[in-house]
Amino acid sequence: MARTKGFTDGIAVIGLGRFGGAVAESLLRLGHDVLGIDESAELVQRWSDRLTHVVQADATNGDTLRSLGVHDFSHAIVGIGTDIEASVLTVLALSELGVPDIWAKALGDKHGRILERTGAHHVIYPEAAMGERVAHLVTGKMMDFIEFDDGYAIVKTRAPREAVGRTLAECAWRSRHGVTVVGVKRPRAEFEPALPETTIREGDLLIVAGATEKVEAFAAKM
Repeated sequence: MARTKGFTDGIAVIGLGRFGGAVAESLLRLGHDVLGIDESAELVQRWSDRLTHVVQADATNGDTLRSLGVHDFSHAIVGIGTDIEASVLTVLALSELGVPDIWAKALGDKHGRILERTGAHHVIYPEAAMGERVAHLVTGKMMDFIEFDDGYAIVKTRAPREAVGRTLAECAWRSRHGVTVVGVKRPRAEFEPALPETTIREGDLLIVAGATEKVEAFAAKM
């Protein structure tokens, strides 16, 4: 199997199912070179005209990954779905090759812990993250919700009617609720960084950051 050339600044995505394929396509759209690897001939064929390079290969085999030049990549993403053994062995192979930044999809906590112990630097729980995000959007007044792994979150929510005509300094949400408005998005206008003198207008969307429980409470009160 010939070594892939010219991809040392690119990103390897292993497993081109629903998750891996979506990540690969997004990376490509952002301007990155992407090497896609999957055992399935059908998936390789599906992605052959869309990614920079696609290879049908067994990613659990370190020699195979080395022959593809994956050891020269700075980043690798393991998006293998239901085959936990293949997922773990692929992460192990990447770790043994010395890939400096390994991301891996996990199906649950136990799977995630194994991935971390075998060399994954970042473990992703897409189903759990999406489930929590949807729950927030459905039950709260948030229009978007992103939570980080250190108990910090950013939400997008509509400005309350009682704030219209007042500045952010006058609203004093930081001292009253412990949250920071970092930006304001107005209809048909570009995003604006928030300043103390920013005046809230009807229809404004607020980008609010802070501890998860505080931004949740803030959005609920709005």
